[in-house]
Amino acid sequence: MNHCIACFLVLMLPSLDSRELLSDLPTEPVLSLEERTDWLIDPSPYRAGVFRGHHADEIILSNGLVRRTFRIAPNLATVAIDNLVTGESVLRSVRPEAQFVIDGVSFEVGGLTGQPNHAFLREQWLDDMDSDPEAFQFSRFEIGVPEQRFAWKKVRHHAPDVEWPPRGVSLRFDLIPPSKPGIDDNPDESVMISVHYELYDGIPCFSKWVSVHNRTDQKITIDRFTSEIIAAVEHTSRVEDRSVHYPTPDLLVETDYAFSGMDPETVTRYSVHWEFDPLFSSQVNYLRQTPCLLKVQPTVGPDQDLAPGEHFQSFRAFVLPYDGSDRERKGLARRRMYRTISPWTTENPLMMHARYADWDRIKLAIDQCAEVGFEMVIMTFGSGFQIENEDEEYIEKMKGYADYARSKGVEIGGYSLLSSRSIGGGNDIVSPAGTSPTHGSCPALASDWGQEYFRKLYQFYQKTGMRLLEHDGSYPGDIDVTERLPLQKGEKDSRWVQWKIITDFYKWCRANGVYLNVPDYYYLAGSNKCGMGYREVNWSLPRDQQVIHTRQNIYDGTWTKSGSMGWMFVPLTQYHGGGAAATIEPLSEHIDHYQRIMMSNLGAGVQACYRGPRLFDTDATRTMVQQSVDWFKKHRQVLEGDLIHLRRADARDLDYWLMVNPAAAEKGLLMLFNPLDVPMTKKLRIPLYYTGLVESARVRVEDGSPHNIGLLRDGSIELEVTVVAGGYSWITFE
Repeated sequence: MNHCIACFLVLMLPSLDSRELLSDLPTEPVLSLEERTDWLIDPSPYRAGVFRGHHADEIILSNGLVRRTFRIAPNLATVAIDNLVTGESVLRSVRPEAQFVIDGVSFEVGGLTGQPNHAFLREQWLDDMDSDPEAFQFSRFEIGVPEQRFAWKKVRHHAPDVEWPPRGVSLRFDLIPPSKPGIDDNPDESVMISVHYELYDGIPCFSKWVSVHNRTDQKITIDRFTSEIIAAVEHTSRVEDRSVHYPTPDLLVETDYAFSGMDPETVTRYSVHWEFDPLFSSQVNYLRQTPCLLKVQPTVGPDQDLAPGEHFQSFRAFVLPYDGSDRERKGLARRRMYRTISPWTTENPLMMHARYADWDRIKLAIDQCAEVGFEMVIMTFGSGFQIENEDEEYIEKMKGYADYARSKGVEIGGYSLLSSRSIGGGNDIVSPAGTSPTHGSCPALASDWGQEYFRKLYQFYQKTGMRLLEHDGSYPGDIDVTERLPLQKGEKDSRWVQWKIITDFYKWCRANGVYLNVPDYYYLAGSNKCGMGYREVNWSLPRDQQVIHTRQNIYDGTWTKSGSMGWMFVPLTQYHGGGAAATIEPLSEHIDHYQRIMMSNLGAGVQACYRGPRLFDTDATRTMVQQSVDWFKKHRQVLEGDLIHLRRADARDLDYWLMVNPAAAEKGLLMLFNPLDVPMTKKLRIPLYYTGLVESARVRVEDGSPHNIGLLRDGSIELEVTVVAGGYSWITFE
């Protein structure tokens, strides 16, 4: 052990104060069967709390949906994770709470050793298990409430039931290094590692992160860390595995260390790792390669130096045990989690992509948006908007744009490209040998140019009062081998440093009310929206094909995203190509198509980027757009709820989905589309379970007079529906 580590090793056993505090905690309440509800419909009974366990050294974090149980003696360890909806155990083996490499020396944080079989965990084994004498040791714990990760300035419409920070409970454990013979340091002058948890009301989701406090008189370096380790019950057991994919345990695990992609499975590859468990010797898999050991850790670094008195904080992991295998239910759980831990994703303004940034055409765009009820103007790529232009005259001009838009009740901002461009002069990322940047080229965020770029962005929004950034080619996680002092030492810390630079900026935007359209999964760092999932060149296809793609993209994208989390696209003018057959201009000549594609988006609570110089060209076009927007705003609460997937568009028959919001007056809205050139009448069975309605529903066809219909035993309803040729219809349920 090197001198820098040895100098702060001390001993502190569980304190009397912690034991007394533990004994004062209440016992965990048990909800009766009558009190229990489906949390996806009514989450109100499930309140998070910290409780004492049956054992004298046991502390419980629970909300009636998920429970995590800890022992604090002989050391801190998670000894149970229970899915209280299914009654199943998630945990099969005790592991350390975290792992660190500090100044080249590996340490475990908490944990117990001596479990005889790692396929399952018997409670009676725990009393015979020991603390690793080399591990960081439990010192004390503290209970609190969740604090906001960063500020959220609420300046626009968002879901009415979201809260920030989320309601719930927090629990922090402090641990310090073990004692060593001959070491007689003051415990208050040691390195302290804190393990942080939050558990939220109404959702089986907990958050975890770790922090390091350097209370010594020497600099230390955090080389590596693992902030969460769960030896989870395996999803399945296979004697041999010859397939491409071996399913992992049924846990949703995401982190705010996420980038380089539009879907959650892609972006978590830098931080969420399912590994083989070398201790799990009794597993069925002959080669012992069942992926059932979760490790949350960066793949590189962070390699961060801590001066005396400084502290380091890891990224956060969010863990949610699924309560079933149903794809719809899993999607609802994921979307509920994002509304809870990133509620700004429910901001959902109607957006116009203004094709030109000169004053006459921007004024027209603002005026038209105000007239028909659109809420935001984006000066798109290729429009002439110059966010990096620091000329005082230009800044003043952009301030005038913002002031005028604000006077009309419209927000305005613009586009900036970061990655996928080359700067030169030593300012570009230099990748490790044998690799290249994700987008071919990428500026180094820690370079002189990168620092100037972000300075200009901060300054632009401070001086102009604009309220939107469409940030294309956001930092994709590229590693840079170049030393760029004082910010970056080189390869090992470059990803961490650049992630901090861009997420600090996004958090600043969130705190200052700047809306963020980012084609990347930066939701947990403050971004509002990324792509719903589409191929850009598809918007060069003929118009009638675009409508089908729109509904397919929405249907597919909303398995993991709520409607407000993903943008779609409407090419009012030519985008990549396709000529007159692909575009809507002249708008008045294609008004039926324009309305179909608007309703395809708005009918799922999805906002598209309407890209062109104008939203309407005639009175008839204006009336259609305004009526579509008015319809959306009338039904906005349910349309910005959850999409229940019923029949995907295939251009061969009716396609339809059900929007639900059990907390709204309108609890369900069925959207129906007819892609054929003949009218269609069909009898459908519509599941209303997730509307929260029971026994009966008041049904309205296209805002007509209501009539009551009884629900079938499975919560569904049978309806005969008619949709005109090439048209759409809707039915509401109250």
